[in-house]
Amino acid sequence: MRWFEPFGEHAVNSSWVAVQELEKLGLGGAVDLHVCEVPVEYQAVQSLLPSLWSKHQPQLVVHVGVSGLATTVTLEQCGHNKGYKRRDNCCFSPTSQCCMEDGPDCIHSVLDMEAVCKRVNNTGLGITFSVSKDAGRYLCDYTYYTSLHLGQGRSAFIHVPPLGKPYSSQELGRALQAVVQEMLKLMEEDPKHEEVCNHAHRQQHDH
Repeated sequence: MRWFEPFGEHAVNSSWVAVQELEKLGLGGAVDLHVCEVPVEYQAVQSLLPSLWSKHQPQLVVHVGVSGLATTVTLEQCGHNKGYKRRDNCCFSPTSQCCMEDGPDCIHSVLDMEAVCKRVNNTGLGITFSVSKDAGRYLCDYTYYTSLHLGQGRSAFIHVPPLGKPYSSQELGRALQAVVQEMLKLMEEDPKHEEVCNHAHRQQHDH
């Protein structure tokens, strides 16, 4: 089972529009796609993500957010625990300025984003993909770190640029489709990803 979650903070949310386009395109009959929009709120992330992971027990969670600075479709390699000073849409920020007070400073995705990026840049879509190791120390980064922790690294975060700068909603939808399909292929090709997934499922069923 796979589940993909839009996330963004702009009035015209290109991440949400892109995920809607992805829903229209689909990912093939073998993929069970779940979409959920998460508010731009720290406390909502902390309450909603654990329940979604528990309910769906996904093989992979892909978060999608919009970055006003991005000009490429950007694959984030890791999430960070500390540095959350900016207030959210409810004017709230964590007192500790971190996701988990005893958590590691950084959690990496089990996916090699450089490998994914290389593959999708060679598909001839006419869309440029890049890799980042800094998701911004705001709700995108906070969400990603939380999800990486909950899923033992079985998560990804994709930043898309605002609509028309330079890509249309249809182009962003095709970009998400190509990226996610390559991520799933990479997980199937590497046995260690399946081992992590099976181990996580066993832990969930044991509780």
